[in-house]
Amino acid sequence: LGTVQWPTLALALGSLLIILFWPKGWSRRIPGSIIALLVGTGAVVLFHLPVETIGSRFGGIPQGLPAMQVPEFSWSHLRDLVQPATTIALLAAIESLLSAVVADGMIEDRHDSNQELIAQGIANFVAPLFGGIAATGAIARTATNVRNGGRTPIAGMVHALTLLAIILVAAPLAKYIPLATLSAVLVVVSYKMGEWHHFTRLLKWPGSDAVVFLTAFSLTVLIDLTVAVEVGMVLAALLFIKRVSDTTQITPVDEQSETEGPHHSLIGKTVPEGVQVFRIFGPFSFGVADRLETSLKIAHLEPKVFVLRMRKVSFIDATGLNALEDLYEKLRNKDRYLILVAPQDQPMKVMNKSGFAKRVGPENICGNIDDALNRAREILKDN
Repeated sequence: LGTVQWPTLALALGSLLIILFWPKGWSRRIPGSIIALLVGTGAVVLFHLPVETIGSRFGGIPQGLPAMQVPEFSWSHLRDLVQPATTIALLAAIESLLSAVVADGMIEDRHDSNQELIAQGIANFVAPLFGGIAATGAIARTATNVRNGGRTPIAGMVHALTLLAIILVAAPLAKYIPLATLSAVLVVVSYKMGEWHHFTRLLKWPGSDAVVFLTAFSLTVLIDLTVAVEVGMVLAALLFIKRVSDTTQITPVDEQSETEGPHHSLIGKTVPEGVQVFRIFGPFSFGVADRLETSLKIAHLEPKVFVLRMRKVSFIDATGLNALEDLYEKLRNKDRYLILVAPQDQPMKVMNKSGFAKRVGPENICGNIDDALNRAREILKDN
């Protein structure tokens, strides 16, 4: 208790009470935070309270705009600047869009991401000419603006013009604003911005989602919002990949397992001896590529002709293609054949571009299961 600064504590609590108990009916026209700032600043000036202010902590606010100066540019420094500049640009974009998403949730609207990033890019290009540094959309100020009635881009413009007016006209007065009052404003804003009533609901999500949420939340509190967003995005991406891979199935096909229509079903059709039909159901990416070979090993199958139905493969990446190429090479080395059935547009484009379709041969890429079985019979007859 000996270290407590009682005037600062009293001013902070008083400002907090003004903000919390300011009549809601008046808040639309005169926000409680403005009244708290006026009352707090007035108390400091009139009673000479021994509390820290903007002026005592940071010095006076310069009155007037800085002169325009073109910074020196050197091609020799360009290589050193590319990496940090790219990092700053990406993080600034993430934080600004996150601020916009927070505002969307508060006003039940949707922002224009392209407009946001283009405007920010122009501003960050011009700011260094006047001695400024790269800036982002700030969640705290955005939330404060929204909580006090801001709903359109005009609110942001008014905010900027107000700061300009303070610099040009009221800079000598702004130095008297007490930091204790500003802290009270930020406490209320941060509490309302947190939307704590959603916290318990989010914890009821599936366990993996809750882990991502708690990790991002903890990093925001303990380290930094930017770090939390980066780690959260990586964890969410890994979780998404796992879930997509879990939906993909690689199984042998027979009449009992069929759910396809007449042109693609094996029901009522004879699969020649020495022919085995498999199907891939779902995206065929690096998360599931190893399952193809694993499924074959488990089945202990070594057919003369391996028919792989791809009608339900919506997407294939480089790792999935590599798995198909490995399968093709292993079959060819054992004098066996691979027939692909009904690949969709994206997988077909990938196979054509890589040259894999040419290696397999157009005669071994069939449009339906009937054509594939007929092709298998031709291979068996010739071999």
